[in-house]
Amino acid sequence: MNGRIERSGLQVDLGLSTFIDSEVLAPLGLEADAFWQGFAALVARFSPVNRALLAKRDDLQVQIDAWHRDRRGKPLDAAEYRAFLTQIGYLVPEPTPFAIGTQNVDPEIATMAGPQLVVPALNDRFVLNAANARWGSLYDAWYGTDALDAAPARPGGYDTERGAAVMRAGRAFLDATFPLKDMSWSDWDGDSALPLHDVTQYVGNKTGGILLKNNGLHVELVLDRAHPVGKDDKAGIADIVMEAALTAIVDLEDSIAAVDAEDKLAAYRNWLGLMRGDLEASFQKGGRTMTRALEADREWTALDGGALSLPGRSLLFVRNVGHLMTNPAILLPDGSEIPEGVMDAVLTSAIGAHDVRGLGRLANSRTGSIYIVKPKMHGPEEVAFTNGLFDAVEDLLGLARHTVKVGVMDEERRTSANLAACIGAVRDRVVFINTGFLDRTGDEIHTSMQAGAMIRKGAIKGSGWIAAYEKRNVCTGLASGFSGKAQIGKGMWAAPDMMHDMMEQKIAHPRTGANTAWVPSPTAATLHAMHYHQVNVFDVRRDVAKEATPSLDALLAIPLAEGTNWSEAEVREELDNNAQGLLGYVVRWIDQGVGCSKVPDINDVGLMEDRATLRISSQHIANWLLHGVCSTEQVMDSLKRMAAKVDAQNAGDPLYEPMAGRWEESFAFRAASDLVFNGIEQPNGYTEPLLHAWRLKKKAASARVDELA
Repeated sequence: MNGRIERSGLQVDLGLSTFIDSEVLAPLGLEADAFWQGFAALVARFSPVNRALLAKRDDLQVQIDAWHRDRRGKPLDAAEYRAFLTQIGYLVPEPTPFAIGTQNVDPEIATMAGPQLVVPALNDRFVLNAANARWGSLYDAWYGTDALDAAPARPGGYDTERGAAVMRAGRAFLDATFPLKDMSWSDWDGDSALPLHDVTQYVGNKTGGILLKNNGLHVELVLDRAHPVGKDDKAGIADIVMEAALTAIVDLEDSIAAVDAEDKLAAYRNWLGLMRGDLEASFQKGGRTMTRALEADREWTALDGGALSLPGRSLLFVRNVGHLMTNPAILLPDGSEIPEGVMDAVLTSAIGAHDVRGLGRLANSRTGSIYIVKPKMHGPEEVAFTNGLFDAVEDLLGLARHTVKVGVMDEERRTSANLAACIGAVRDRVVFINTGFLDRTGDEIHTSMQAGAMIRKGAIKGSGWIAAYEKRNVCTGLASGFSGKAQIGKGMWAAPDMMHDMMEQKIAHPRTGANTAWVPSPTAATLHAMHYHQVNVFDVRRDVAKEATPSLDALLAIPLAEGTNWSEAEVREELDNNAQGLLGYVVRWIDQGVGCSKVPDINDVGLMEDRATLRISSQHIANWLLHGVCSTEQVMDSLKRMAAKVDAQNAGDPLYEPMAGRWEESFAFRAASDLVFNGIEQPNGYTEPLLHAWRLKKKAASARVDELA
């Protein structure tokens, strides 16, 4: 274990301090003592404000809980409810109309539309895959998934029948996206001139390739008659390569388990490797050691004969943690832990400054910006706090004002209810708003915990408030001048193995006017890119801007199960579903430090799970317990039976530690139980405090075992 070193009154983990001094500050030409003095002053200034904002959250929740308890059993009067929320300061006045003034925004965010990846910062291989997902093979994506309506590939090498189906689908995509005059792409021989109906879609070429463009996205045709695929193609087309994940979010928040200096240092080091352009990851595949690195830019010849260079990598954001958590990596002079969001703001920005100053082998932002996603903010005061914090970070690092841009996650009820005011608080640095319906659902349940029993978890997705929430987000963004300046985003497709369903359903996101939506893998990004060829988002926005914004009352409607009497079987089914998902996620978080992974659901369908889904499951059970829909005994019965199921689902994992029968020994099972039975007491229903506490216990216990060994 590392010791600590005193830096301007801060007690800093020695490994983290050495990393900051030698790898972050020195290349920037920043003097270490001056930095630490400024950092300590910044922490002293912002920590008390951070604590006060968290205390206000708690105070508002106490008042809301009391209001609902006093009216329990009475119909909710929307006008009375809205007046109460206004009186206590939960709702603030709508600002006068304004347009954001953000400048120096890269086109991937401001003027383009395409998929966005979110990737855990602790996994270097996954991070590299995400950064390199700017370009993806459509043929591979079709061949290897269920997205294509054709028989799956037979094992044992290349299946020519499956390949032929892929090529037919490729021709259909080209016919729809890049139509030819008086002929189909299946008729083109590859030797004659390409008779595009819209000649402006042909933008470049090189030996063995043609570059096309539609709705701002590029498509590469790989021409190679010697290729195993190209040799069977009339035109010699060996692949269709899509410009796919325009942006990617390197996540230090919900998708990782980072509880101490060791974890944070690993995350910061990967972010630095991306900003320097030298991050590499080695792994075993087919008995060989493979090394992955960042892709170079792609070079073409424009039609006028000049050079045409296209970015080879996704434009990278980094997601900091929210305002709630603290971290023992740095201790304040009074011995308390540093607010983790403040630490993230300073250190991820300092690392991002390597890119701004051109110190890396490859560029991220071409406009000199650092892009930080800020999650879990509650209302405009907290967004304004982030704006002031970023001002101070820029001053500390010698960066021009508004170099650090912010993406605002619209995922908490008080933020979505006051979204225009939240945007106004960062109007000169905001570069995206994104609906996070999972956390938003968890906050919906916790905020209204005392109002009554909620409808079943699956039914919440169809609630009226969610439709109002998604629509209001786009309308508010457009009214604030986002189009052409910033990104409006939508949430994750959580089933990475169900690409056929994704292709049928996720086209709904660009149809809302959102110019990005989250996908779980590079393959999904390649497929989802097709939707942005089918839908011109910027055309859609002109129509959306004319539509009425859903009312605030619709947004604030609570999904209560008034007058519903579930059968014992229905209650058991709901509890089992929640308990299985909760345990399947928590056991990997606590025992192995895995913050996001494909977790089998109760029907053995792999779903991408993170803390947001855990928040819903734990809060939903806590809500039903509170209102007598189920008993403690019923919940514990479900937890124990589902522990056995999760054990069986993980039987092939050599690192897995069973829970069943080890109810007191298993830290994971005890953590899951705490999340349910102490769920009401958790701040805003967040799972982080309990997860971090139990993970630290697990790490300490594992360290003791290692010492004894």
